[in-house]
Amino acid sequence: MIFACLFNGNMAPKRIHQPPWVSYDLERLQDLDLEGIRTPAYVIDEAVLEKNLKILRDIRDATGCKILLAQKAFACYATYPLIGRYLDGVCAGGLHEAMLGKEYCDGEVHVFSPAYSEADFMHLLKISDCIVLNSLSQLDRFGERMKESRGVAFGLRVNPEYSEITIEKYNPTARFSRLGVRAGELERRDLSCISGLHFHALCEENSDTLERVLKAFETRFAKYIRLPHISWVNFGGGHHITRLDYDIARLCRLIDDFKKRYGIQVILEPGEAVALNAGGLVTSVLDIKHNEMDIAILDTSVTAHMPDVLEMPYRPVVAGADRAGKKPFTYRLAGATCLAGDVVGDYSFDTKLQVGSKLFFLDMVIYTMVKSTTFNGIKLPSMILYAKDGSLKLIKEFGYDDFKGRLS
Repeated sequence: MIFACLFNGNMAPKRIHQPPWVSYDLERLQDLDLEGIRTPAYVIDEAVLEKNLKILRDIRDATGCKILLAQKAFACYATYPLIGRYLDGVCAGGLHEAMLGKEYCDGEVHVFSPAYSEADFMHLLKISDCIVLNSLSQLDRFGERMKESRGVAFGLRVNPEYSEITIEKYNPTARFSRLGVRAGELERRDLSCISGLHFHALCEENSDTLERVLKAFETRFAKYIRLPHISWVNFGGGHHITRLDYDIARLCRLIDDFKKRYGIQVILEPGEAVALNAGGLVTSVLDIKHNEMDIAILDTSVTAHMPDVLEMPYRPVVAGADRAGKKPFTYRLAGATCLAGDVVGDYSFDTKLQVGSKLFFLDMVIYTMVKSTTFNGIKLPSMILYAKDGSLKLIKEFGYDDFKGRLS
């Protein structure tokens, strides 16, 4: 069976980031009929998605915090009715995500963008519950509009100047960061139209890291949190709440203690945690060629369909596979575009791959569908729901018109 063996976290080369939390319900995967899937396809596991949502709901219920879906990680709006039963709404990175959340989510719509155009800001005033600004210059620019607005809360993103993110391009508090306002910039500034503060300094991290980030945040911004018109603080995203080793008790304690100190609302906006381990990418072998080693060319693409494998970078887990040389048959798995670097990596299998063999890349519904492109004219993967009852339901299929529609 293809699911007989999964990677262990310590098997990856040290220079490549290997997520240690990729874990699946193998019994459910055994029941997944790969042969019935037309590839390439993202398969969303409804049972795991709901399991994650229940964990998040329990935290919300226990602490009274608000939890929003960060659409930048997972924006499959066909699942928004399910997500809406457990979370308070969505957060958006700009106008189009806000419009999507407004259209398909019954909950709140919160927005943060590094900068807003005049036209986008005016539109967002009509559809948003909360808009977070990124700079004092934007606060000056839109201040009068904000004062005239009714029914919309406004926040300011701040920079706690502390993070434990080791990959620099993912660190929003790095030197010269464009994200957030530092505490020194707020002296003698009129913040009366701001009702909350927002910080984001985590990436796939546990609650012990949050505790240290929160300490840095409070050290720099406590006096602003205590302003009489401040009623909420958003702890941002990057909370890996639904992975097995996450310390949920500590998170709840941090939220409860913060609320007691300041008497205000706490908001979390996880993205990955909502759909962590809740599906993958199914692909087929198109060809096998030999150039000093066997190379399996797939009907998917790393650069177009799973770009974080190159950007992070990390080595994705393939169900039933191991590191090169660990099993009898080793292949380099490669994409179907003309980019020379469109290569996943080297994997070994118990049996030979053949044209038509199906492979399952695990944990491939976060930061994949939202980033997919049609580079080189490659077909976008379909979206399929692996329902709780074991059935497969086609959500959406893509074709030539989707490629053509974004060009002219």
